Amino acid sequence: MISEKIQQAIDICREKGIDAWLTFARETTSSPDPTLDLILGTSCTWASAFIITADGHAIAIVGSLDVQNIKDHAPYQVIGYVDSIKDELIRTLDKYNPQKIAINYSTNDVMADGLSHGMYLILLDYLRDTAYCDRLVSSESLVSALRGRKSKSEVELIQGAIAETLDIFDKVTAWVHSGLSEQEVADFIRGEVKARGLGFAWDEAHCPAVFSGPDTAGAHAGPTARRIERGHVMNIDFGVRKKGYVSDLQRTWYFARRGEADAPEEVRRGFMTIRDAIRKAAEFLKPGRLGWEVDAVARDYITDAGYAEFPHGLGHQVGRQAHDGSALLCPRWERYKDLPYSVVEAGQVFTLEPRLTIDGYGIATIEEIVLVTKDGCTFLSTPQEELLLIA
Repeated sequence: MISEKIQQAIDICREKGIDAWLTFARETTSSPDPTLDLILGTSCTWASAFIITADGHAIAIVGSLDVQNIKDHAPYQVIGYVDSIKDELIRTLDKYNPQKIAINYSTNDVMADGLSHGMYLILLDYLRDTAYCDRLVSSESLVSALRGRKSKSEVELIQGAIAETLDIFDKVTAWVHSGLSEQEVADFIRGEVKARGLGFAWDEAHCPAVFSGPDTAGAHAGPTARRIERGHVMNIDFGVRKKGYVSDLQRTWYFARRGEADAPEEVRRGFMTIRDAIRKAAEFLKPGRLGWEVDAVARDYITDAGYAEFPHGLGHQVGRQAHDGSALLCPRWERYKDLPYSVVEAGQVFTLEPRLTIDGYGIATIEEIVLVTKDGCTFLSTPQEELLLIA
């Protein structure tokens, strides 16, 4: 996978008119640059420079004791140093003479903002007497494309995490009953994750998030001691980490009251509104769409049905992290800066996750994962078509 992503980075450099991409980092176990997960797959200790050029070169300049580890993990031409990285860095830049050098800073994308301020100052000091200081640009567009355009191997790894998550949801459905607390449901899921040797897609304190009933704390809060009662809607927001890649899915259940053979009409209507909003957004989603346009399809469908708009974006990218890559399917709100104008590209993997409140019952929400194809999108998760009914 590392080789795939390095080649992809070379291609994107050419596409974006970037002569060289420089990732400058140190002590990456304690201060990691997010891009190194994609183009290195290991850590480095001393100041290190990873340079990928538009003409097909990949060079790693690292401390002498890191040389073998880098060679073992990624296909770089590795140059070691003992005293200072400065001379080897400038010598390498002089060899290729890049006119535009992308470095990892960004005001929009945290995944492209891995260059610490201290390392930036060190870099400027090293380049002070060269022409390269005036050639530095943000790597945001490059990193966004590199993280977003999933390789074949990456898609397969995401599918593996999705399959585990859906299987655990099935086990929850077979086991769960009214009277349990949200915490007990979460503990059941955590037990399944650990028994399978998997990790959690985000902080275990609220992975899974389990929220039930009309007084729920919501998706980004940890599960509580609240008991799940008959007549409650329950939602679980959950994902696993498997072989370095994650899933992020949500499902909705209804706990039937005694004598109910089905959920009440208002519960079914709320669920189906969410389901159909996802269908319509998926039908609209394809390369060239803007993020806010896709969000608006689902958002308008829900508000036209008489519900309040959901207080977040429709979808984010998924990959090595649950929130992976800069492009979002989100409304034109100030908090999202320029991200609503992200252009959808083939190879991106997005969640679709609208929500609405069913008064007196709880929150209805589904979260699916889709892969953008050259002319549309395909579901990587098996969509939840029906409300999960617990008798």
